[in-house]
Amino acid sequence: MQGGGQSVMESWRKRYLKGKARKVKPRVKRRFARCKATLMKVDYDEKSIRITLRPGEYVEVSWNGRWFTRRVEGWRVGEVILKDDRILIPFETAKVVDVKDVIGWDSNELSLDGFSPRVGFIKVDLRPLQSMKIVYERKKRIAQSKGLKYVYEKYDVRERNREKDFINKLASGLTKLFPNSVHVFEDLEKENLVSRREPKGRRKRNARTPWELIQGKASERAVIERVPPKNTSRTCPRCGYVVKTRVGRVFRCPRCGLELDRQKVAAVNIYLRYLRMRGFPHSYDPERVKGELWVGVALRGRSPVIWAPMKGALRAVKPREEGLISSYIKPNEA
Repeated sequence: MQGGGQSVMESWRKRYLKGKARKVKPRVKRRFARCKATLMKVDYDEKSIRITLRPGEYVEVSWNGRWFTRRVEGWRVGEVILKDDRILIPFETAKVVDVKDVIGWDSNELSLDGFSPRVGFIKVDLRPLQSMKIVYERKKRIAQSKGLKYVYEKYDVRERNREKDFINKLASGLTKLFPNSVHVFEDLEKENLVSRREPKGRRKRNARTPWELIQGKASERAVIERVPPKNTSRTCPRCGYVVKTRVGRVFRCPRCGLELDRQKVAAVNIYLRYLRMRGFPHSYDPERVKGELWVGVALRGRSPVIWAPMKGALRAVKPREEGLISSYIKPNEA
């Protein structure tokens, strides 16, 4: 049995030696223990697990009759996590996925910008999520200034629940809208994005955007790959030229003359970087793509949203710019 403090310290030590963590040692806020596979005996027929706490002392856990029983039929049980109030049972499967498409995603503050030759450019709106978090930050700040701790904790729990609900619907909608696809994201380091080297306003916006949670939830439903984020928005996807500065929203290549939105450039470069990792050459012209697919997630109830582009499940919506499309088309049909 591995305690939560031990695993947290080992993780911190590895990240600290790589220069990715500060010298301040972490603190364990929520206790947990990870059970090793050698201390578990899994009975897949009875759908139960016997965990050895100490010699001659056991605890049994069963998932028979649970809401997810049929969903995990044939899956294997991973390392069980014990908490103060519940037990987490991870399941894993070796299901073979017939990949039909690869989508490169650029993670931004207000949107996820994707690219796929089969679909074209894709924009997922994150402004409803950002608006909700800004409103709750203001409510928590007011409660904290008045010393109302219970009100602060209430708003904090409510914010986390609504954030999880939004991200769950987003991840589920992406996998339904783009089935059998490999989703390629940037391997972002949150510590670098919120470090003291960044301006204060930029640090707050980076800390507010849950890129890691979005990628984590998407990995539970689809195949996720990560590529290095260096120079994705400063490299020309047509000729490979790297500009020295990153100014403005429009990327202009001084070598080949390509002009394109910088977020779209990053999405194309992420897609091409994944292909090069797989051994494919750099041979795609982004100017051939004329279409763009707009999608979004609407918050339920009287939630503070800036612009909720759709209601219910994730689907295509009408574009906001002239010349864009709102359905699947091939690039050469635009």
